[in-house]
Amino acid sequence: MHRLSRTLVLTLLACAFAFASGQTATQSLHQLFDTEWEYQMAHNPVRASLLGDRRWNDKWPDVSLPATHEQYQHAHEVLQQLHAIDRTQLSPEDQLNYDVFDYNTADFAEGERYKWYLVRTNTFSGIQTVEGLVNSLRFETAKDYDDWIARMHNFPAYMDQNISLMQEGMKDHVLLPKVIGEKILTQLNGMNWQDPTQHGFYKPFKKLPASVSDQEQQRLRSTAQQTIKTDVLPAFQRLRDFLQKEYVPASFEQVGAWQVPDGGETYSYLARSMTTTNFTAEQIHEIGLQEVKRIGAEMEKVKEQTGFKGSMPEFFQFLRTDPRFYAKNEDELLEYTRARAKEIDPLLVKLFRTFPRLPYGVQPAPKEIAPGMPSAYASPAAPDGSRPGYFYINTYKPETRPEYEITSLILHEAVPGHTFQGGIAIELKDIPKFRRYGGYSAYAEGWALYCESLGDELGLYDDPYVRFGKLSNEMWRAVRLVVDTGMHYKHWTRQQAIDYFFANVATSEYNVTSEVDRYISWPGQALAYKIGELKIKELRQRATRELGPSFDLREFHDAVLLNGPLPLTVLEKQVNAWIEGKKMEGRK
Repeated sequence: MHRLSRTLVLTLLACAFAFASGQTATQSLHQLFDTEWEYQMAHNPVRASLLGDRRWNDKWPDVSLPATHEQYQHAHEVLQQLHAIDRTQLSPEDQLNYDVFDYNTADFAEGERYKWYLVRTNTFSGIQTVEGLVNSLRFETAKDYDDWIARMHNFPAYMDQNISLMQEGMKDHVLLPKVIGEKILTQLNGMNWQDPTQHGFYKPFKKLPASVSDQEQQRLRSTAQQTIKTDVLPAFQRLRDFLQKEYVPASFEQVGAWQVPDGGETYSYLARSMTTTNFTAEQIHEIGLQEVKRIGAEMEKVKEQTGFKGSMPEFFQFLRTDPRFYAKNEDELLEYTRARAKEIDPLLVKLFRTFPRLPYGVQPAPKEIAPGMPSAYASPAAPDGSRPGYFYINTYKPETRPEYEITSLILHEAVPGHTFQGGIAIELKDIPKFRRYGGYSAYAEGWALYCESLGDELGLYDDPYVRFGKLSNEMWRAVRLVVDTGMHYKHWTRQQAIDYFFANVATSEYNVTSEVDRYISWPGQALAYKIGELKIKELRQRATRELGPSFDLREFHDAVLLNGPLPLTVLEKQVNAWIEGKKMEGRK
C-alpha cells in the first residue's frame, strides 16, 4: 500500500506541477526524458563512462539487492509519470519518443518478477570479464588514471555485491547450469595471479601519454600495481572460491532456463525482450526449422558449384580440415581481414546515401579474453568522437577460423553492420539521448545479419566458397533459433544441441561447443539475430512491392537507420508510415 500511495502521489504531483507551470505535454515529456537520463547515468556509471560522461569514472554500479529493488520501483513510478502525459497532444516525432520510452521502461519493469538479475555472468560477459572495459575508455590525463585506480579500489565492493546476488540466486534457484560455472572457473584459473602488470586492469598503465610527467607516471604505475595486488586480485579470488565451493556444486546438472521457478514464463519473457516481438517459443522454433531447411537447400547448390562430389557432411569435413582455407598464423589472418575490409569500404555508396562521420579500425581480439570470445565482434565509436569504432577479429586458434567466412563477418560487424549503424545512431542530434545511445539486440543484430545478405548486391560472393561462408554464417543464426528454444523450452540436452549444430554448420567442434554454451548461459539472446533480419527483409519486400518503380534501396536504408535503434514492433510502424508517405508523394 505504501508503494502504491507513493507512486500515486508522485504522479499527481507531476501532473499538478505541469498544470501549474503551464507546461505543455511536449515540455513535460522532455523534462521526464532529461530527468530519467540523469538517473540512468548516475545509476550506471560504467555505461556513463563508455558514453564519454566522466562524472562517475571512479565508480561501479550499485547492484546490491536493495538498490536493485529500488531501480525496479523507480521504473514503475516513471511509467506512472509517463502515462500522465497526454500522448495525443504530442507531435508524431514525440509520439515515437513516447512509445520507445514506454517500451523500454515497461520491458525493464516486467523483468523484476523473473529475477534474472540474480544471474551475474555468462561465458561471453559478466563480472569475470570486466577488465575488457579498459579497451573502451579514454586515458589522456593523470586524472583519468587516478579515476581508474579509484575504480579498481572500489572493485571489491562491486564484486561482493555480485557474489551476494548469486548467493540469493542459489536460494531462489535462479542460477546457471554447472557446465557454465565450470567454464567461468576455467576463465578465472587462466588469470595471472602473481604479476599485477599482467592483469587486464593494468593495461592502461603500460603506455602513458607524454603529457604525464615521468614522476607522475612512476606514481601511477606503482599505485596501480599495488591496488591490483591488494584489492582486485583478492576480489577475483573470492569469486573463484565462491564458484568452486558453493555456486558450481549448487548449479543445475541439466541445461535450460526451464529449470528455474516459472521457467516457461521466464524464458517467454526473455525471448520477447530479446526479439522485441510477441513470438512464442514454439513459433520461433518452427521459424528456425524452416530457415534451416531453406538455407540447407541453398548450401547444396553452392556445394555443387564447387565441384565437390561427396555428401554435405563430407563437404563440411573438407572445409574444416583443408589448410587452403586457413591462415598460417594470427598475423596472416589479421592482415587478410584488414585487406578485405578495405575492398568493401568504397562499394557501399551503391547502397547507402548516409554514412557515419567516424571511421572504424580492424584489431585482433585482446589475447587475455580471446579464448572465450566469438569469431568477431564490434565495439562502438565514442559519442564524443574521441575513439573510432572497432571491428575485432578473433585470431586465437587461426586454424579454426576459415577465411571464407571473413567477408560476411566484416559486413556484419563493421560495415555496413554494427560500427556503421552504431556510428549513424550516435550522430543523430534530433532525438533524445535514450534513443541515440540506446539499443536492442533484435534491431542491431537483425540489421547486421541483413547486411551480410547485401554482399550479393555488392558482388562479394562470386567465389562459391565465400558464398558458402555467408550461407554457413546465416545457417549459424538459423540454427540458433532451433537450439536456443530446444534447450530452454523443449528440454533438449547440451549434447542434442551440439549434435544439431554440428550437423548443419561447417565449423569446428570447438566453435560449436563455445556457441552452445553461450546460449545456455544467455537464454534468448541468440534469437535476436534471425528474427530481426527476417523482419527487415520482410519490410524491404513490402516496400519494394508497394512502391514499385519508385522504390529506392538507399532511401529504404535511411528509413531503417535514421530513427536510430527501435523495437521491431515500432520499426515496422515507422517503415509502414514511410511507405505511405512515399505513396502520397507519388500521387501529387
